[in-house]
Amino acid sequence: MFEFDIQYRDGQARVATFQTPHGQVRTPMFMPVGTQGTVKGLSPQELIEIGSQMILGNTYHLMLRPGEQLVAAHGGLPGFTAYPGPFLTDSGGFQVMSLGHMRKITEEGVTFKSHLDGSLVSLTPERSIAVQEALGADVIMAFDECPPYPAERDYIRRSLERTARWLERCYSVKTREDQALFAIVQGGIDPDLRQLSLDLTLPFQTPGFAIGGLAVGESKEEMYPAVAFTAKRLPEGKPRYLMGVGHPEDLVAGIALGIDMFDCVYPTRTGRFGYALTDDGRLNMNGSAPRTQLQPLDPECDCYACRHYSRAYLAHLIRAEEMLAPRMLSLHNLRYLHRLVERARTAIMQGAFQAWAQAWAQRYFRGAVPGWFRQALATGAQVEIQTH
Repeated sequence: MFEFDIQYRDGQARVATFQTPHGQVRTPMFMPVGTQGTVKGLSPQELIEIGSQMILGNTYHLMLRPGEQLVAAHGGLPGFTAYPGPFLTDSGGFQVMSLGHMRKITEEGVTFKSHLDGSLVSLTPERSIAVQEALGADVIMAFDECPPYPAERDYIRRSLERTARWLERCYSVKTREDQALFAIVQGGIDPDLRQLSLDLTLPFQTPGFAIGGLAVGESKEEMYPAVAFTAKRLPEGKPRYLMGVGHPEDLVAGIALGIDMFDCVYPTRTGRFGYALTDDGRLNMNGSAPRTQLQPLDPECDCYACRHYSRAYLAHLIRAEEMLAPRMLSLHNLRYLHRLVERARTAIMQGAFQAWAQAWAQRYFRGAVPGWFRQALATGAQVEIQTH
């Protein structure tokens, strides 16, 4: 039911197919975030047309509203949302960090003060799995704690050890064979703690593994050695998911290091703020220059916004606070990231990923390619891959 078939390799970068009950996806891929059961401002048909392959939903938010049983009554997220493709659900572990001022962690689980009405809500490993089974996602995540940055080393160690115990509880109560449970490796930016988390996590041999606890405030110079360290120690024949990462440069660097799956609110959030993603960097549509420019957001893009609208028109909509502007910028930004991973896949298939990535970076960073990015490419070019 869940098959991961690696078809091309170029250094540590790879192209694979991942078979799920709601369809096959091609990796590397970027997953739009539909926290509340919708990608903000976009219809399922639009998501399909721009090349979205898998959508991410959030256990914590959907549990509180509308409730997992209502979603289950629709046949799960595909029926509830009318998006027919595969879904992945976060376990609620990220909210353990993001709602740190509204929760209490114990060995049993986490008690939240609901952001909706202030009531107390309990989320345990068992409850997280039960909710995710009701939501009916193809890929579900083990309940974990995502520690903040910075955090004391002893805290991170205690946290990752508890996360491993929670993984065992998730593993033991999961009942649906049509859902793939992914374990999450934590450990912050400390290689020794990352190794400890790997040692505690890999024995479960889940269908896929995620790298968590990164992109939470640390610098990219700190983040990417941790990504490289963890990715090369994950099983070669299973999908690798870098959680919460979605800037264009992060996708290219992550793909170089063997990452298969990404998600982030960045493309839609930055679109709502009036920014468009391009190979030349981020275009600020709030400035004065776009107001008289007749060209599209990105002449190289094939999305609906770029095929039909000028920068001047979209800048006018932004100033007029018309809803179409954030919708079209979100649509374009997601299509840009989908095109980016599509181009990366083509380069890997042609055995030209390094050359493509270097050329892309020269343009994107305007010639000033940062050292962390160059190091990620250099590490990814190494052909020795450890397997377990």
